Amino acid sequence: MSDEETPREGEDLPPRRPLPPEERGAAGSDGNATGRNPDAGRTDEAPADARGDDADHATGRQRLARSLWPPRLTRAQLIVALLLFALGLGLAIQVRTTSDNGVLRGARQEDLVRILSELDARTQRLQDEKRDLDNQRTELRTSSDQAAEARQQTERKSQELGVLAGTVAARGPGITLTIRGGTVASDDLLDTLEELRAAGAEAIQINDVRAVASTYFTDASGGGVQVDGHKVSQPYVFKVIGNPPDLEPALNIPGGVVQTMQKEQATVSVVASQKIVVDALRSAKQPDYARSSGQ
Repeated sequence: MSDEETPREGEDLPPRRPLPPEERGAAGSDGNATGRNPDAGRTDEAPADARGDDADHATGRQRLARSLWPPRLTRAQLIVALLLFALGLGLAIQVRTTSDNGVLRGARQEDLVRILSELDARTQRLQDEKRDLDNQRTELRTSSDQAAEARQQTERKSQELGVLAGTVAARGPGITLTIRGGTVASDDLLDTLEELRAAGAEAIQINDVRAVASTYFTDASGGGVQVDGHKVSQPYVFKVIGNPPDLEPALNIPGGVVQTMQKEQATVSVVASQKIVVDALRSAKQPDYARSSGQ
């Protein structure tokens, strides 16, 4: 600028003429022309899109935490959870009870073999009975004199039913079971009778009383036991007709009659024999209401 153009002190400066748009663009594109520092205005802040991603991640974790805690359960989910808990508790109790009360838990191999043998003997006995009935039916169908054959079979069946009903004396192989001492109650004798019947006993006599299908036991006043209303006292002697290899093992299984009586401080002896006589009889009783369906 020349001296003539230099404004004197006290004079007003003339207004600056604005640059045309094209000159402003050129000047702005050249950092030296504008006199600006290219690094001016920079900060250490991350780009806007990076800051947005961090905010989104933080918000997602917060939403997940808020959805998990505190827990929100619907009514259906709560009912299902309670049912599953009750089912699991019941299964656990059942498994524990079965494990604790199993009579065969910890049984020896010999005892298990004996139990299996007893089951096989029962199966064989039922098969033999079925075969006998089949033979009787065949004889009735093929006999020339069916009336005489039917009469003979009726007599044999009458004898068999008399043995079961206790109106006819019986003899055959079996065992003698004797119980002495201890605190033996009526329930113990009932369990013994049921165990013998399950093992295939066909005729049973307890002391002087014939045991039949309707036999019952009660504790007598002053000690002892009543069998069908007749008082019996120790020693309790069971005369049993049946297959000794089936009867004796049935009494000695784990948790069976012998083991139970020994827990009651009683002494039990079992003697097998090929000739047991059951001669205590019962009088035939006419039923009051039941009648044969053939009448």
